[in-house]
Amino acid sequence: MTSTHAHHHAPADLSPEEPPRISVSQLLPDVYKAMVRLDIAARKGLDPVLVELVKIRSSQINHCAFCLDMHSKDALAAGESVERIVQLSAWRESRHFYTPKELAALALAEAVTVLTDGFVPDEVYEEAAKHFEETELAQLIASISVINVWNRFGVTGRLGPGHYTPGDHKS
Repeated sequence: MTSTHAHHHAPADLSPEEPPRISVSQLLPDVYKAMVRLDIAARKGLDPVLVELVKIRSSQINHCAFCLDMHSKDALAAGESVERIVQLSAWRESRHFYTPKELAALALAEAVTVLTDGFVPDEVYEEAAKHFEETELAQLIASISVINVWNRFGVTGRLGPGHYTPGDHKS
Protein backbone atom coordinates (compact mmCIF):
# COMPACT_ATOMS: atom_id res chain seq x y z
CA MET A 1 0.00 0.00 0.00
CA THR A 2 1.13 3.54 -0.69
CA SER A 3 1.11 6.29 1.92
CA THR A 4 -2.05 7.66 0.29
CA HIS A 5 -4.03 4.61 1.40
CA ALA A 6 -7.25 5.66 3.15
CA HIS A 7 -6.39 3.83 6.37
CA HIS A 8 -2.87 5.27 6.70
CA HIS A 9 -3.67 7.50 9.70
CA ALA A 10 -6.68 5.53 10.91
CA PRO A 11 -6.84 3.92 14.34
CA ALA A 12 -6.02 0.21 14.58
CA ASP A 13 -9.50 -0.74 15.83
CA LEU A 14 -11.31 -0.31 12.49
CA SER A 15 -13.69 -3.01 11.32
CA PRO A 16 -12.21 -5.47 8.84
CA GLU A 17 -12.68 -4.74 5.15
CA GLU A 18 -15.39 -6.81 3.46
CA PRO A 19 -13.85 -9.27 1.01
CA PRO A 20 -14.80 -8.67 -2.63
CA ARG A 21 -17.20 -11.18 -4.22
CA ILE A 22 -16.66 -11.01 -7.97
CA SER A 23 -14.95 -8.64 -10.37
CA VAL A 24 -16.99 -8.50 -13.55
CA SER A 25 -14.36 -6.15 -15.01
CA GLN A 26 -11.48 -8.60 -14.39
CA LEU A 27 -13.39 -11.68 -15.54
CA LEU A 28 -14.77 -9.97 -18.65
CA PRO A 29 -12.01 -7.71 -19.97
CA ASP A 30 -13.95 -7.06 -23.19
CA VAL A 31 -16.90 -5.77 -21.15
CA TYR A 32 -14.55 -3.61 -19.06
CA LYS A 33 -12.88 -2.15 -22.16
CA ALA A 34 -16.27 -1.50 -23.77
CA MET A 35 -17.48 0.21 -20.56
CA VAL A 36 -14.39 2.43 -20.48
CA ARG A 37 -14.96 3.41 -24.13
CA LEU A 38 -18.65 4.03 -23.37
CA ASP A 39 -17.71 6.18 -20.36
CA ILE A 40 -15.27 8.27 -22.43
CA ALA A 41 -17.76 8.67 -25.29
CA ALA A 42 -20.60 9.60 -22.92
CA ARG A 43 -18.70 12.36 -21.11
CA LYS A 44 -16.94 13.82 -24.18
CA GLY A 45 -17.51 17.58 -24.21
CA LEU A 46 -19.10 17.73 -20.74
CA ASP A 47 -17.51 19.73 -17.92
CA PRO A 48 -15.33 17.13 -16.10
CA VAL A 49 -16.26 18.51 -12.65
CA LEU A 50 -19.99 18.34 -13.47
CA VAL A 51 -19.52 14.71 -14.54
CA GLU A 52 -17.81 13.88 -11.22
CA LEU A 53 -20.60 15.56 -9.21
CA VAL A 54 -23.23 13.53 -11.05
CA LYS A 55 -21.24 10.32 -10.62
CA ILE A 56 -20.83 10.95 -6.90
CA ARG A 57 -24.56 11.68 -6.45
CA SER A 58 -25.68 8.54 -8.33
CA SER A 59 -23.10 6.49 -6.40
CA GLN A 60 -24.46 7.85 -3.09
CA ILE A 61 -27.98 6.77 -4.03
CA ASN A 62 -26.75 3.31 -5.09
CA HIS A 63 -24.47 3.00 -2.02
CA CYS A 64 -21.47 2.14 -4.20
CA ALA A 65 -18.56 2.66 -1.81
CA PHE A 66 -15.93 1.89 -4.47
CA CYS A 67 -17.33 4.49 -6.90
CA LEU A 68 -17.78 7.07 -4.11
CA ASP A 69 -14.11 6.68 -3.21
CA MET A 70 -12.98 6.93 -6.83
CA HIS A 71 -15.15 9.84 -7.95
CA SER A 72 -14.68 11.91 -4.79
CA LYS A 73 -10.91 11.60 -5.27
CA ASP A 74 -11.21 12.35 -9.00
CA ALA A 75 -13.37 15.41 -8.24
CA LEU A 76 -10.80 16.69 -5.73
CA ALA A 77 -8.03 16.07 -8.28
CA ALA A 78 -10.07 18.05 -10.86
CA GLY A 79 -10.21 21.02 -8.46
CA GLU A 80 -13.58 20.45 -6.79
CA SER A 81 -13.92 21.62 -3.16
CA VAL A 82 -14.34 19.27 -0.21
CA GLU A 83 -17.34 21.36 0.88
CA ARG A 84 -19.29 20.84 -2.36
CA ILE A 85 -18.53 17.11 -2.36
CA VAL A 86 -19.64 16.74 1.27
CA GLN A 87 -22.88 18.65 0.59
CA LEU A 88 -23.91 16.55 -2.43
CA SER A 89 -26.10 14.16 -0.44
CA ALA A 90 -28.09 17.20 0.77
CA TRP A 91 -27.83 19.35 -2.37
CA ARG A 92 -31.44 20.53 -2.16
CA GLU A 93 -30.63 22.11 1.21
CA SER A 94 -27.28 23.43 -0.09
CA ARG A 95 -28.48 24.87 -3.38
CA HIS A 96 -26.33 27.99 -2.96
CA PHE A 97 -23.18 25.83 -3.34
CA TYR A 98 -24.09 24.89 -6.93
CA THR A 99 -24.94 26.61 -10.21
CA PRO A 100 -28.47 26.28 -11.64
CA LYS A 101 -26.97 24.06 -14.36
CA GLU A 102 -25.38 21.76 -11.76
CA LEU A 103 -28.64 21.62 -9.79
CA ALA A 104 -30.53 20.61 -12.94
CA ALA A 105 -27.92 17.89 -13.61
CA LEU A 106 -28.14 16.57 -10.04
CA ALA A 107 -31.94 16.40 -10.18
CA LEU A 108 -31.73 14.54 -13.49
CA ALA A 109 -29.08 12.18 -12.07
CA GLU A 110 -31.39 11.30 -9.18
CA ALA A 111 -34.40 10.76 -11.43
CA VAL A 112 -32.49 8.56 -13.91
CA THR A 113 -30.84 6.61 -11.07
CA VAL A 114 -34.12 5.92 -9.25
CA LEU A 115 -36.45 5.15 -12.15
CA THR A 116 -38.89 3.41 -9.81
CA ASP A 117 -39.57 6.73 -8.05
CA GLY A 118 -41.95 8.32 -10.57
CA PHE A 119 -39.84 7.75 -13.71
CA VAL A 120 -38.08 10.92 -14.93
CA PRO A 121 -40.59 13.70 -14.19
CA ASP A 122 -41.30 16.21 -16.97
CA GLU A 123 -40.27 19.14 -14.77
CA VAL A 124 -36.88 17.54 -14.01
CA TYR A 125 -36.25 16.78 -17.68
CA GLU A 126 -37.44 20.22 -18.83
CA GLU A 127 -35.21 22.00 -16.28
CA ALA A 128 -32.19 20.02 -17.52
CA ALA A 129 -33.16 20.77 -21.15
CA LYS A 130 -33.12 24.50 -20.30
CA HIS A 131 -29.49 24.33 -19.15
CA PHE A 132 -27.98 21.84 -21.61
CA GLU A 133 -28.14 21.97 -25.39
CA GLU A 134 -29.54 18.76 -26.88
CA THR A 135 -26.29 16.89 -27.58
CA GLU A 136 -24.91 17.89 -24.18
CA LEU A 137 -28.14 16.67 -22.52
CA ALA A 138 -27.81 13.34 -24.33
CA GLN A 139 -24.22 13.09 -23.05
CA LEU A 140 -25.38 13.84 -19.51
CA ILE A 141 -28.07 11.12 -19.73
CA ALA A 142 -25.46 8.70 -21.11
CA SER A 143 -22.97 9.57 -18.33
CA ILE A 144 -25.62 9.05 -15.64
CA SER A 145 -26.53 5.72 -17.21
CA VAL A 146 -22.88 4.62 -17.36
CA ILE A 147 -22.20 5.37 -13.66
CA ASN A 148 -25.30 3.36 -12.79
CA VAL A 149 -23.80 0.35 -14.61
CA TRP A 150 -20.46 0.83 -12.82
CA ASN A 151 -22.35 1.13 -9.49
CA ARG A 152 -24.10 -2.19 -10.14
CA PHE A 153 -20.76 -3.90 -10.86
CA GLY A 154 -19.24 -2.37 -7.73
CA VAL A 155 -22.11 -3.08 -5.34
CA THR A 156 -22.75 -6.63 -6.57
CA GLY A 157 -19.03 -7.43 -6.61
CA ARG A 158 -18.61 -5.74 -3.24
CA LEU A 159 -15.55 -3.85 -4.49
CA GLY A 160 -13.73 -2.26 -1.57
CA PRO A 161 -13.20 1.50 -1.30
CA GLY A 162 -10.03 3.18 -0.12
CA HIS A 163 -7.46 1.84 -2.56
CA TYR A 164 -7.99 4.18 -5.53
CA THR A 165 -5.55 6.91 -6.48
CA PRO A 166 -6.57 9.37 -9.25
CA GLY A 167 -5.02 8.21 -12.52
CA ASP A 168 -5.25 4.50 -11.60
CA HIS A 169 -7.96 3.87 -14.20
CA LYS A 170 -8.21 5.02 -17.77
CA SER A 171 -11.90 6.04 -17.51
